[in-house]
Amino acid sequence: MCDALEQDLFAGAGIDVQEVEPPPAESRLWRLARKNVLLTPHIGWQRKETRQRLIDDTVKNIECFLAGRPSNVVN
Repeated sequence: MCDALEQDLFAGAGIDVQEVEPPPAESRLWRLARKNVLLTPHIGWQRKETRQRLIDDTVKNIECFLAGRPSNVVN
């Protein structure tokens, strides 16, 4: 992705999760952040609407499980 951003193959990127947070000082992401990258510290889930959706999904999953119709099953 860094190569593509450096070559302007796409306009930019918003990155909320990095392999190491915060990225090391020598990370290419910091250099790109001056140009076409927006780095956030893994906070995308913190909006009120996002938290409410997580709560609603949890309630729905519990209701479905209790009704014998589990949802979001991973096998």
